[in-house]
Amino acid sequence: MNAQRIIWVSPLAEGWAVRCAGIEPLVFRSGGRAEAQAKRLAVVLAKLGRAVQVRILDRARNLVGTEIFPAS
Repeated sequence: MNAQRIIWVSPLAEGWAVRCAGIEPLVFRSGGRAEAQAKRLAVVLAKLGRAVQVRILDRARNLVGTEIFPAS
């Protein structure tokens, strides 16, 4: 069984990053756009057979949300 892949949405000095192992970081001006892109990426990876968890950090780097996308 494959380990679950984790996609992180985390703050930058000026913007937000979406990070996932094996993929170049994506940078956005708004946290909402970063979160939406992280979820789109999770859906694609799940359709490819990989379980994914999206983890959202706030500006203080506290975990404020998680969502699981099971492998399809």
